[in-house]
Amino acid sequence: MELKEQPYTPTLAHKLGDVPHVSGLLRRIAQLSGAGERVADWLLKVAIARGANHYRRDFDPTLPPDLPAIGDEEIGVALCLGQNPYNLDSLRVAAQFLSSPRINAERLCRLAVQERCEPVLLHIAEVAKKYAPEQEPWASLRNHLRPRRVPRTDALPHWTRLVSHTGITREGPPRTDWLCRYE
Repeated sequence: MELKEQPYTPTLAHKLGDVPHVSGLLRRIAQLSGAGERVADWLLKVAIARGANHYRRDFDPTLPPDLPAIGDEEIGVALCLGQNPYNLDSLRVAAQFLSSPRINAERLCRLAVQERCEPVLLHIAEVAKKYAPEQEPWASLRNHLRPRRVPRTDALPHWTRLVSHTGITREGPPRTDWLCRYE
């Protein structure tokens, strides 16, 4: 029997020049949800279904359904984990999904440290500072989350990918709006 070599897919951590942290949270979500190896797709599906509508798309119908027992903060952090395959859509979905007054900033900070995704969340929080300075949980993260340095940040989403740009309209000149979760 001949083994097929799987193509190399870099992780987010590798793109940031960091060491991937093996996440207990991701393992637990994969097991509870029944998504197993397809947990990254399941996370996107659930976040979009719960309100990250800007990134709506079709998903494999065999993916397990949403599991309300898994909290929004856990879904958002799991989308930002360094061990995930590098996918900017996951980070953009996380930014919109977590832009909600329903997110518990204290719990999000605790999970970010536990799962070593502070660089990703602080990057999003810094972009939010320009377009939605008071938006929670980003204002709280900027105030309470300690930065963890990574060698590179150029793999994180550009600010233009976290906002919505309008063209010239009857109401006036173009606008740039922070993408918030639809609730």
